[in-house]
Amino acid sequence: MRNFSFVNPTRIIFGRDTIKRLGQEASADGIKRALLVYGQGSVFRNGVYEQVVASLSASGVEFVELPGVQPNPVLSKVHDGIALAREHHAQAIIAVGGGSVFDSSKIIAAGYHHSGDVWDFFSGAARIKQALPVYGVLTISGTGSEMNLNAVLTREEDRTKWGIGSKYLYPRLSIIDPAVQATLPARNTAEGAADMITHILEVYCDGSTGVEVMREYMEGLIRAIIAQTALVLQNADDYQARSQLAWAGTLAFNGSTSPGTKGGDWATHGMEHSLSAFYPVAHGAGLAVLLPVWMRYVCAQDPASFSRLAEKVFAIAEGQDEQRSLAGIESLQACFASWGLPVRLRDLGVTERDLPRMAENAVIKGPLGVLQKLGFEDVLKIYRQAW
Repeated sequence: MRNFSFVNPTRIIFGRDTIKRLGQEASADGIKRALLVYGQGSVFRNGVYEQVVASLSASGVEFVELPGVQPNPVLSKVHDGIALAREHHAQAIIAVGGGSVFDSSKIIAAGYHHSGDVWDFFSGAARIKQALPVYGVLTISGTGSEMNLNAVLTREEDRTKWGIGSKYLYPRLSIIDPAVQATLPARNTAEGAADMITHILEVYCDGSTGVEVMREYMEGLIRAIIAQTALVLQNADDYQARSQLAWAGTLAFNGSTSPGTKGGDWATHGMEHSLSAFYPVAHGAGLAVLLPVWMRYVCAQDPASFSRLAEKVFAIAEGQDEQRSLAGIESLQACFASWGLPVRLRDLGVTERDLPRMAENAVIKGPLGVLQKLGFEDVLKIYRQAW
C-alpha cells in the first residue's frame, strides 16, 4: 500500500424520520440565518420541504430560499446563490436534494467570502481558503457529495464542466433518510446506482497494487449495490434494500475506497462531464454508457485486475485473464441495461458530429486518466465506440 492520510469530518445522521433533527443540529452550532438550496420541485412531492421548513422554524433558524437547481448545476445559479446569501448575511448553506444541489451549495459556501468570481476556483486562479458550513438533507443517492470534498459545475457560456476538491467543501452534517427516496422514479434510482459503481471502479481500475483489503471492500460494495438495486427496482418501498443502497452510495465516494491506492483513474468521469456539458444527460446515464467502453479500451493495461473483478463480482472463473476481463465487462453492461439504462450515446440523443467537440472539451486541461493516459484521439475513439 502507498502511504496515506485519511480523514472525513462530515457527520452523518442516517435513518427513518431523521430530517426533523436538522434545525436543532444547526441551531446547536449557533446558526441563526441560512440559505436553503433545493432543486426543481421533487422536495415538495416527497414531503421533504415541509419537514425541513418545520424543523428549521421550530429551532428558530431563519432562511431565505434558492430554488431551481438543475440536474447538471450551472455557474449562473451559483452566482445567484452567492448574492442571495450575502444579501441576507447567511451563516450556513442548507442543501436539500441530490448531488447537484449539494455541489451548488458547496460552491456557494466557498464563494461567499471570495472577492473574485467563484469560477476562479475551477480555473486555478484562486484556492479555497474558507467556506460557510454546509448542512444537507439527501433526497437521491448516487453522487456521494453528501460526504465528500468534491463539487462539479458547468459554465454555460463555453460548456466547460469541471470539478474541484477542497477540505473546506466537506458538509458539516448530512441527513440521510432512505424512506424519502421511495418516491423516486426507477430510472433515477438506476442512474444513481450506476454512478456509485463507477465511483468504485474508477479507484479499483487505477492500476494500484498491494491493496488487497481495499479490493475486497470495493468488490463487496459493488455486489451489494447490484443486489440492493435489483430489490429496490422490484419494490420501491423496500426500506431495508433502499437504506443499504443509500449507505453504499455514500461509502462509494466518501474517500473510504481510496486509502493506499493511486487515488483513482477518473477518465470516465472526465468524459461524462464533457458529455453532459453538451447535452442534458443525467450523470449516471452517461456513466452507464461510457464506463464499459472505457474498460474495454484500457483493460489490457491491467488484465489481472479486470479479470479479478469479473470473478469476484460476476462469478466468471473460466478462461484466461483477457477472456474473463471482457466477459466481466459484458456482464456489467448487461446489468446496467437490465436496469433500463442506455447502452449507446445515440440513445441519449447525442449526434455523431458533436463527438470531436466533446473530445476536445474533455481534454482541455490535459490528458485524462491514470491507468492509461487518454489524449484527444483516445477520447474521440471511446466516444465513437460508445456512439
